[in-house]
Amino acid sequence: MLKIKQLNNNQNIEGKRVLLRVDFNVPLNDGIVTETSRIEKVLPTIKSLINRKAKIIIISHLGRPKGVITPKLTLKPIAKKLSSYLSQDVVFLEENVGKNVIKKSKEIPNGKVLLLENLRFCNEEELNVASFAKELSKNGDIYINEAFSCSHRAHASVSGITKYIDSFAGEMLFKEVNFIKMLTSNAKKPVACIIGGSKISTKIGVLSNLIKKMEAIIVVGAMANNFIKYKGYNIGKSFFEKNQENLLKKITEKCKTNNCDLVLPEDVIVAKDINSKGHIKTLDKIDDDDLILDIGEKTVEKISEIIEKSKTILWNGPAGYFEIEEFCSGSNKIAKKISENTKSKSLTSIAGGGDTVAAINKSGCSDGFTYISTAGGAFLELLEGKILPGIKALEINE
Repeated sequence: MLKIKQLNNNQNIEGKRVLLRVDFNVPLNDGIVTETSRIEKVLPTIKSLINRKAKIIIISHLGRPKGVITPKLTLKPIAKKLSSYLSQDVVFLEENVGKNVIKKSKEIPNGKVLLLENLRFCNEEELNVASFAKELSKNGDIYINEAFSCSHRAHASVSGITKYIDSFAGEMLFKEVNFIKMLTSNAKKPVACIIGGSKISTKIGVLSNLIKKMEAIIVVGAMANNFIKYKGYNIGKSFFEKNQENLLKKITEKCKTNNCDLVLPEDVIVAKDINSKGHIKTLDKIDDDDLILDIGEKTVEKISEIIEKSKTILWNGPAGYFEIEEFCSGSNKIAKKISENTKSKSLTSIAGGGDTVAAINKSGCSDGFTYISTAGGAFLELLEGKILPGIKALEINE
């Protein structure tokens, strides 16, 4: 377990102003929240603070306004959505620092929630300016970081603020960090990883770290196209990352050295474009005008066999173009198999990354995983073994 400071559940925080950093960076369409998993995930923490009669002051960012007040990136619609979840009016304030904010934070009744405006409307947030972090800290008596997905950023509301206020890890963040740490230190063997995504270069650090700790690495999605091409097969019009041959060679050799089974698709589903019907093909039958959009039945069977033998599984990256019904079968079947084995108590399953979470939600299997992380960059960086500024700021020095 990583030693990071947690708030004692028995500690009396009635009437205390709890400055809660969350990640409400959710998709909006004409001011309507279209995907709510990040909001829903933090609800237990908010409700617990309400029950403990704290004054809850929530801070978050949304999008990349780059220090400019951008009306379409206001957090106001999220206050409305949050109000419906909490069955109380969440007060929204169009500011995040200053005398008025401090005054309002003190005035809200115990058990009530105040949401402050998008932190990234201020340049000082991303620049981690000390004076801004200090001003932000004045809005609370204690600070809780419940935004693991932002904790790889050295931003004022994530790391700088902890110098000026008594700071703690939220329960969700604490669990998430320790699940990932468990994966790379003392996971129950055999351990397998299913990894996808479009660019292999962005995940080389993760792969290099995991190869030493896993019995099998299963490569799917667009990332697998690189390996298929490297092995001499035609991938048609499929996406691949150019000039990565040395990287692919390095990964292949590292797997051999560490006795880690590198598993690639044996068959795939191809189509002429994303609006066409898909056809299963073995790798030697792919035509020049084919587009690889999913894994085939033999590959699904192979992956299912590995899941069956595994005691711990990590999944980051869907198996295909899951957003379209025609090409979601591979991801669906992986999700269902992991879910079944997790529920039968034989498997510890951790999934992470936005697309992976969306694929799991689409499959209807979100209740069948040991832990699902909505984080992307922070999830991968911790897997890579990097030190995250937001976590470092909460570590207990002994």
